[in-house]
Amino acid sequence: MELEYESKRALYIPYAGPILLEFPLLNKGSAFSEEERSHFNLHGLLPEAVETIEEQTERAYRQYSDFKNDTDKHIYLRNIQDTNETLFYRLLNAHLKEMMPIIYTPTVGAACEHFSDSYRRARGLFISYPNRAYIDDMLQNATKQNVKVIVVTDGERILGLGDQGIGGMGIPIGKLSLYTACGGISPAYTLPIVLDVGTNNQQRLNDPLYMGWRHPRITGEEYDEFVDEFINAVKRRWPDVLLQFEDFAQKNAMPLLERYRDQLCCFNDDIQGTASVTLGSLIAASRAAGGQLKDQTVTFLGAGSAGCGIAEQIIAQMKSEGLSEEQARARIFMVDRFGLLTDKLPNLLNFQSKLITKSDIIADWDVQNDAISLEDVVRNAKPTVLIGVSGQPGLFTEEIIREMHKNCARPVVMPLSNPTSRVEARPEDIIAWTDGHALVATGSPFNPVIYKDKTYPISQCNNSFIFPGIGLGVLAAGARRVTDGMMMAASRALAECSPMVINGEGSLLPDIEDIKKVSRIIAKQVAKEAQIQGVATVTSDSALDEAIERNFWHPEYRVYRRTSF
Repeated sequence: MELEYESKRALYIPYAGPILLEFPLLNKGSAFSEEERSHFNLHGLLPEAVETIEEQTERAYRQYSDFKNDTDKHIYLRNIQDTNETLFYRLLNAHLKEMMPIIYTPTVGAACEHFSDSYRRARGLFISYPNRAYIDDMLQNATKQNVKVIVVTDGERILGLGDQGIGGMGIPIGKLSLYTACGGISPAYTLPIVLDVGTNNQQRLNDPLYMGWRHPRITGEEYDEFVDEFINAVKRRWPDVLLQFEDFAQKNAMPLLERYRDQLCCFNDDIQGTASVTLGSLIAASRAAGGQLKDQTVTFLGAGSAGCGIAEQIIAQMKSEGLSEEQARARIFMVDRFGLLTDKLPNLLNFQSKLITKSDIIADWDVQNDAISLEDVVRNAKPTVLIGVSGQPGLFTEEIIREMHKNCARPVVMPLSNPTSRVEARPEDIIAWTDGHALVATGSPFNPVIYKDKTYPISQCNNSFIFPGIGLGVLAAGARRVTDGMMMAASRALAECSPMVINGEGSLLPDIEDIKKVSRIIAKQVAKEAQIQGVATVTSDSALDEAIERNFWHPEYRVYRRTSF
């Protein structure tokens, strides 16, 4: 149960009049008291009534409900965020389950595609390649001084939509909204950033309203030097910041993470966050079945950085349960558009080469062609878990799912691609093809499936169960790095919160309504692991609990007192 919270300390601010009303972190709108209206020169600028935040929230929700289109709802919520952040998060708190798909996936995909069309006012920083000599100045221009969490993208691989240029800014904005709504990190501490290095999306380049740099993407040494300049500038400006890499293309995502993870406190949510929430789900599924993850055989469709990141986390967990490295890797089968990754496949990326299937394992397989298809793998390897991170819809066919079920009484099927239009199979089909026996978790939200008069909850394998808790844990512990052990601790903590593990039935993952409670649990385990691994100062459990609550922001208006600049 959430703790009661009410801020009793007054906040001293120098702003007044229209400037105060234009400051989204401080604006209260109609909730400014009579005393505040007098002291801050607000009389005449607001309607007569002094309202509570509850009354404002009710009005905002009525207005929100009048919109029938999800994109329009997204734009409306973003407008509230840009005018009154406290009200925005109070509204989200009251309707989190309903609004999460609007502020983030799947609706944020359309918002990114139409970013320039629907642009209204500035939020975050746009750091463009032509202005690379002024990165330090641009970071100084940020409206927030005490930044503790940055989400940065270059817009090249936005969800399953590809290159959106600066339209990708919708992702850092949405992600940071969830850091606050789910993890309690104050919006005063968050900063979204897009690195504008051009775009190869011809539709954007031809669009007269596109607001980014109209130039093909820079690549190679120029790109690397630009990112390096940015990272070094961030380290100078905010040396203790937590930086999350978001939606970078496969060719850059893993190299950037490897290059910078020992230089500052950073992680890549597409690689590590997705892996962590997926691993937590699989640990829970294995425990609910009375076994361990080491008992599972796992097939992936999609062998990019996200899929390989998940696979490596699964292998690490299997090893912790007693398997050798070789035994664990032999239980993983990676399939991409060229077929199963084997030791005979040329031109593999470094992170893919560690996950090949050796020729001797498949020597006796019954296959149709040299390129071993997903259907071949399912028929011969007999996986108990099927994970989709391909970004291609419909590839988990009825034949493949039925073949899997033939060899596994309770298959775990996880079509994780985003947005909904890119999902490998729809939950209602998977449930029907397995006669209700599959455990299904998806990347985008889906309604429960009713099959033969029984309701099947569909868990959303949502990174939002992981990254807000990691952020809160890092801030509470004062962690200097994000380690693999901290990500593993987050996975195990999430598994402990599974209703299926706790009750023996229900959904694989907790309800979104419980996400703040889950974030606190994850934050504590992440913080403890940071202490164990030596990247945070060791404290007592009670001190850690206090630090977590102290860092957990609540959307309540504070009393204002006026001070001079």
